[in-house]
Amino acid sequence: MTTVLVLNGPNLGRLGRRQPEIYGHTTHGDLADLCRSWGEQLGLEVEVRQTNHEGELLDWLNDAADTETPVVLNAAAWTHYSYAIFDACAQLTATLVEVHISDPEQRPEVFRHTSVVTPHAAKVIAGQGVDGYRQALEFIAADTGD
Repeated sequence: MTTVLVLNGPNLGRLGRRQPEIYGHTTHGDLADLCRSWGEQLGLEVEVRQTNHEGELLDWLNDAADTETPVVLNAAAWTHYSYAIFDACAQLTATLVEVHISDPEQRPEVFRHTSVVTPHAAKVIAGQGVDGYRQALEFIAADTGD
């Protein structure tokens, strides 16, 4: 069974409480449960993590590179400016899918900066709410043959 990391960046631990008009009412705990359930249906073992500390996310990406583990990444604010995330994503050899709960292109100008993840992602899913994570896992399952 293929293991997939679902990695979430800053403030995503506050899902359900933080701007529900943009991000919905699903909590991060609910999202983690959904991802594990969707993964199980697809024959994937899904591990969901969230951090507000960039170095911790970098360590997880480095480990994924070393173990050739597929990644679903919502880097949140780091998506728009972190060269460290850019470098960490560049070394991934397994499938990387970039996810955004909202669509950055539909958000205020401050969110429209180029994504540092996109150049390394096999697919970008934006504006699909938490269902974007299901779509990302389906893409990885199809890509890995699971």
